[in-house]
Amino acid sequence: MSAAPTPAAAAPIRVPAGTTAEQALKGAGVALKGPDGAVVVRDLATGDLRDLAWAPGADADVEPVAAASPEGRGVIRHSTAHVLAQAVQDLFPGTRLGIGPPVENGFYYDFDPERPFTPDDLQALEKRMQQIVRAGQRFARREIDDDAARAELAHEPYKLELIGLKGGAGEAAEGADVEVGGAQLTMYDNLDARTGDRVWTDLCRGPHVARTSTIPAFSLTRSAAAYWRGNEKNPQLQRVYGTAWESREAHKAYLEHLAEAERRDHRRLGAELDLFSFPDEIGSGLPVFHPRGGVVKREMEDYVRRRHIESGFEYVGTPHISKRGLFETSGHLPYYADTMFPPMEMENSEYYLKAMNCPMHNLVFRSRGRSYRELPLRLFEFGSVYRYEKSGVVHGLTRVRGFAQDDSHSYVTPEQAPGEIRHLLSFVLGLLSDFGLDDFFLELSTRDDSDKFIGSEEEWAVATAVLEEAARETGLELVPDPGGAAFYGPKISVQARDAIGRTWQMSTIQYDFNQPARFALEYSASDGTRRQPVMIHSAKFGSIERFLGVLTEHYAGAFPAWLAPVQVVGIPVTDEQVPHLRDVALLLRERGLRVEVDDSDDRMQKKIRNASKQKVPFVLIAGATDAEAGAVSFRYRDGSQRNGVPVEQAVAAVAAWVGARHNADPTAETPLGSA
Repeated sequence: MSAAPTPAAAAPIRVPAGTTAEQALKGAGVALKGPDGAVVVRDLATGDLRDLAWAPGADADVEPVAAASPEGRGVIRHSTAHVLAQAVQDLFPGTRLGIGPPVENGFYYDFDPERPFTPDDLQALEKRMQQIVRAGQRFARREIDDDAARAELAHEPYKLELIGLKGGAGEAAEGADVEVGGAQLTMYDNLDARTGDRVWTDLCRGPHVARTSTIPAFSLTRSAAAYWRGNEKNPQLQRVYGTAWESREAHKAYLEHLAEAERRDHRRLGAELDLFSFPDEIGSGLPVFHPRGGVVKREMEDYVRRRHIESGFEYVGTPHISKRGLFETSGHLPYYADTMFPPMEMENSEYYLKAMNCPMHNLVFRSRGRSYRELPLRLFEFGSVYRYEKSGVVHGLTRVRGFAQDDSHSYVTPEQAPGEIRHLLSFVLGLLSDFGLDDFFLELSTRDDSDKFIGSEEEWAVATAVLEEAARETGLELVPDPGGAAFYGPKISVQARDAIGRTWQMSTIQYDFNQPARFALEYSASDGTRRQPVMIHSAKFGSIERFLGVLTEHYAGAFPAWLAPVQVVGIPVTDEQVPHLRDVALLLRERGLRVEVDDSDDRMQKKIRNASKQKVPFVLIAGATDAEAGAVSFRYRDGSQRNGVPVEQAVAAVAAWVGARHNADPTAETPLGSA
């Protein structure tokens, strides 16, 4: 869901020593309610977010953080997560607490209950949360030393682990809402609005909203199993997800967005449209394409293969497995071992299912001597790769364990690298537009101070500058991603927005100066010297499976006519018109179109409904008058209809529309106009 515009930062406000931030904001006339109202403040001296109840020991300058800002939403969601935890321990005494951080569009909290939560439990929890919110409990922060925290939390083993009693001191869970390892520990107490008595407490670094009653709108969405700290060797907990927003209107809009996303879920549509499935007998994350899904996949492959050839790429093929040494030479094994399937022992060697194609393409380059006259040398394949994704992250086609990459590698001279990157950017942006994804921005992933990156700082600086310049020449928004680069070089990724505004990472272009050195790749330069090429990785679809999943959701299963598994369905009014429609179907097939005639025993209206459910672009209906006149009635996806269209005109219109797939609006299937 697209975020609301972030409110403009307000002028700094002075908080005198001993005065709370809330008092200072009120004195300055700053609103404390509504989407633009302040939920916390930012200490301008440190950049830290502070509760409204914070009273500095010396005068401090702050700025209000509005509820509708990204940080304001994070505070609201974090506070709502703690209300959820209180509700869980109220209704399910003895439940032990994990962590409860805010996440994009919501929050979650991990629990160790006596039994898994049911949908009825979530309803009861949401009702209890509403009671806590209405009670207006006050969030109160207090500092605590490690020993006191251990004593107070003796019944909470996961909290104890976070502060170092178990599992190694100072090691925190990802997303933990408590700072450990030397930082000052803090507890947040929920205090009764009338008496001030403590009614619940949790170990947390905060900040929180001032009172539970200032949480404007929330709901619980689902529960799922989750391993403690994301480690499969740890206990499995129950994770409850929810969402919270700065207003009821924003909350309602998000729930509507969720409902639309559910309607577009490619896993559901894949089953309804008979496109693909995920048989348990094969294994998690290993999809099977049915005939209709195979049609879409083949059209995608045929298209991108042709585009690669037009762009100067040569098709190659490489095996699914390789000896261990290849991935050690490339440098991948130390970084990807955890996401590669375990090796197979054969003939005194270890063989791995390949998780990437580039090492094998390097061997193609190295198979004989190369001259500068051959560069750029562009290699491409549909390479099947396998990655051991954890079961908790496998998701339909968008996160699988076996997939095909339209993987290509360009070997160029350093001088050719900028032009090749521009060439590849033009390629991928045109490809995405042809598939109806034309709202995108670019992300530039670079190195940070981590020790995972190999190569000199000078090499990284040159590579990053080349990518950045090419990206900026497109005129698209360029977003920095420090630390997001692969270990061997920086990359540009194309982030595309779909029909309902969600962002998906699509094509990638990576500059690699490391693998050519590791494989001792060389070419003969014009002066007779041996030089090292630059290697540029690019994936246009990325994963064909993932791209198909994204397209299915983008179009809600109603693929443009050129991609649709079935492009035309013929529906007779009575059985007597079946021969006429079969003749029409023959003419359509001669034009390369995918057509079926529904000659089942169903009534005509049911046949039309079936075609609509299957999201077929064109339905040709024929009654006795149509058959006698050599005509058909056109029916479109939007329900409009054009009657009495001569067969030759109908066939030509559909063929022309499908043939002009990259020049027409892919969502408007009305080549003859509406009735």
